[in-house]
Amino acid sequence: MIKNVMKKMNLVFFLMLLLSFLVHAQSNVHGIVLNGDSYQVLKNVSVKISNSNKAVLTNSKGLFLLKDVPIGRQYVVISCEGYKTQNYPINLLGKSIDIGTVMLYQNFVEDQDLETITITDDELSDENTIVTDHISGLFQSSKDSYLKTAAFEWSSSFYRIRGLDIDRGEVLMNGIVMNNLYNGRPNWSNWGGLNEIVRNQEFSNGLSPSNVTFGGVSGSTNMLTRASEFSEETKISYASSNRSYAHRLMATYTSGLMKSGWSIAFSASKRVGKTGYVEGTFYDANSVFVSLEKKFNNKHSLNMAIIACENNRGRSAPNTQEVFNLKGIRYNEYWGNQEGKARNSRVRSVYEPIFMLNYYLNFNAKTSLKANIAYQLGKVGNSRIDFNGGTNPSPTYYKKLPSFWIDEGNLTQAYQAEKEFISDGQLNWEKLYQANLNNASIGKNASYVLYEDRNDDTRLSLNTIFETELNEHVILNAKLAYRSLYSENFASVIDLLGGNGYMDINRFAPINSNARQNDLLKPNRVVASKNKFKYSYRLKSEVLSSFLQAQFNYGYFDFYMALKASKTNYRRTGFFQNGKFADNSLGKSKRLDFTNYSVKTGITYKMSGRHILDFNLGCISKAPFMKNTFSNPRENNAVVIGLESEKIVSTDFSYIFRSSICKAKLTGYFIKIKDVTNVNFYFLQTTANQSFVQEIVTGIQKNHIGAELGVEVKVTGTLKLKGATNFGQYLFSKNPELYITSEDFVNTSNPLGVNYFGKTHLKNYKVASGPQKAYSVGFDYRDPDYWWLGTTVNYFDDTFISISPIVRSQAFFKDADGFPFNNYDPEVARELLRQEKFESYMVVNLAGGKSWKIGNYYFGAFASVNNLLNKKFKTGGFEQSRRSDYVELLEESKRQKRFFGSKYWLGRGASYFLNIYLRF
Repeated sequence: MIKNVMKKMNLVFFLMLLLSFLVHAQSNVHGIVLNGDSYQVLKNVSVKISNSNKAVLTNSKGLFLLKDVPIGRQYVVISCEGYKTQNYPINLLGKSIDIGTVMLYQNFVEDQDLETITITDDELSDENTIVTDHISGLFQSSKDSYLKTAAFEWSSSFYRIRGLDIDRGEVLMNGIVMNNLYNGRPNWSNWGGLNEIVRNQEFSNGLSPSNVTFGGVSGSTNMLTRASEFSEETKISYASSNRSYAHRLMATYTSGLMKSGWSIAFSASKRVGKTGYVEGTFYDANSVFVSLEKKFNNKHSLNMAIIACENNRGRSAPNTQEVFNLKGIRYNEYWGNQEGKARNSRVRSVYEPIFMLNYYLNFNAKTSLKANIAYQLGKVGNSRIDFNGGTNPSPTYYKKLPSFWIDEGNLTQAYQAEKEFISDGQLNWEKLYQANLNNASIGKNASYVLYEDRNDDTRLSLNTIFETELNEHVILNAKLAYRSLYSENFASVIDLLGGNGYMDINRFAPINSNARQNDLLKPNRVVASKNKFKYSYRLKSEVLSSFLQAQFNYGYFDFYMALKASKTNYRRTGFFQNGKFADNSLGKSKRLDFTNYSVKTGITYKMSGRHILDFNLGCISKAPFMKNTFSNPRENNAVVIGLESEKIVSTDFSYIFRSSICKAKLTGYFIKIKDVTNVNFYFLQTTANQSFVQEIVTGIQKNHIGAELGVEVKVTGTLKLKGATNFGQYLFSKNPELYITSEDFVNTSNPLGVNYFGKTHLKNYKVASGPQKAYSVGFDYRDPDYWWLGTTVNYFDDTFISISPIVRSQAFFKDADGFPFNNYDPEVARELLRQEKFESYMVVNLAGGKSWKIGNYYFGAFASVNNLLNKKFKTGGFEQSRRSDYVELLEESKRQKRFFGSKYWLGRGASYFLNIYLRF
């Protein structure tokens, strides 16, 4: 027995010695670095082990040798000024490794700015449709030629990858999801101006696997702000543009990992401009980022980061064709001169600082755990003018335009209206002030007031991310996450515009009725600056989710499988007792719960080093966005009728070819999205009704099908040809249900003001998601003397207007008596309901740059001109739903110029961006 015990002790002792040897075992790593274009050796290239102080420079022959590297899974980071950084994963087992030849390619897009590919976040319509910072630049870090083209060449035309909106993907920061729980969109203003910091990204395209998230149907982007991940450098840059802002000054300092174990990263920027490309769109933004990390040892590290970005910008409006014809593509109705200075009535203000704490634990070389917490608070405000005692102040109000007077037969007044609109046509601030001052002089309340719709949000995110390498073939990823949102929503007075006070009432309701009161708890209340009025409520959301993924690598085959489960709940709490919904506006709504499951899988077959096949399939279920859950949250607790979780089926198949001369990727994809809900707000004016309504469409189903191709061909060591195309077809594939609600429909038998219209016939209409077909050809010349020049010619087709659902329902052809209109003609109706297709167009873009090294200092300049030929084109638009029945639309169609024609966005004409920098 004693012998058995001794044998066991000896075995344990031997294993402990072996383990000790393995822990302290070290290896050497060596290789050679070449210029990927000219195949010349590169000297003085930095080669280091990530998250360590081990680093060397390549010698005159391009060779490097890293000595005494600890065993286990490591990342070799190879970087050089003017070249794309390469990250090589290695697994050291106590032996030296030769990683062979490393090709570095000149980073000719390094200094392209995220702002240069940002589409406006202007409000699109009174229907509450918003485009919020649509950034195709999510894909900038990808080596895929198609995705780079979509990011840098097509985004200014509102192009969307596979026709999908930005809420179909996930944006993360250090593994924490940053998409808003209210609408599913990330708010890029929260880190705008911090380009050097958010440039470090992990990108997963489409359904491809990510180590930190299940992702969305259009992929995921994880921005890494860990201080030790940044190499040591200081950079100062200045940019000038005529797109969004005029000037930007930015400074960044990163210490790298110091001997003390500390790392520091700091960045700050200022962006400013009196006006952007569109008139009256001023810009004023300040951004600060600080990240501190302490690496206690090889196992434990703690990082703290603070991001504080304040952004104020004047917004621009879509316009009818009549307005564009009179005033041009830079016209913006939202601003006017006040005492000689331009003042915009629609200002978007964002300040939502983020506080993050990230803990990193390496159990051993193969297993790690990340624990993250993020806390965010602040406000988003969108200002506008309210007028409960005056006429509509908009200079494009239809009764102020010449088309109205032409229809009235008064050509003299039409000429005068056109003359005045062309010579001025801006918001008349002086008239608003004078009206309020006149009221104040006789003891009356203000007729006009400037206020903002506010969202004061508090967000908390907690998660743990686990990763382990089970063996050389299998990696396991797991995540458990909790997110919560408390969103305070209210209207707040900004400026009384010279008035004494403003009556908080609903001017459209009958006088002396309860319905006239926005808050029965405080009837006929007169509000002053900073007071809440109109509405006040809170939205609360909580999401608990888990994610499990296994990735397998067996030489010729790679495959993965991922699962996700989530539980989501929503609740509204009203603080005003609305006069129209006295029994359903104050207090808490019922709690809504959604349980969802998703699965995705994929396989990659590497036929050879040049030929690769890739297949992905995903079935995703997700809770409806909170913005589409309550039909009219500003006034009541009513929940959308027929609400369901969204279901998505997505698949894609790719062929990838790679050689020293040519790189190409061809992908076919199919995506079905069903049970989508959409809520819109607008003023409805038909033969039967004239009301401000909420339009609710449920059971929306869409099919997105198409093919993508990206090609790069190296003609010489300095000249590369490139091309990309997307051939897509995005259709509504089912007729969803539609109903509207309005306070004007409320009565004892219909307390929620619901009016059902049954099916809306959307099937086979095109989804308005930017150009469905896009083509690009171009070249890049990269000179060995560190300058480059590139140009592309881009062609866009199949861009469609966003259609009105109510116009395609029974509301279109039925009179107030419930029977079809007597003069209804199906052929005429078919023509009235034809979806508008915009003209195809071509855009030429030009970009170039140059860098210099003087001692230890690097200087660089980058410039780009978009739409070089100043082509005018429509990027999007929507049908106005105000006139939505056959009689009204027929009358509109007969007018020389329609009162309520479609509204459009036009692309920018020729615009430039210039950036210069100093790095040391």
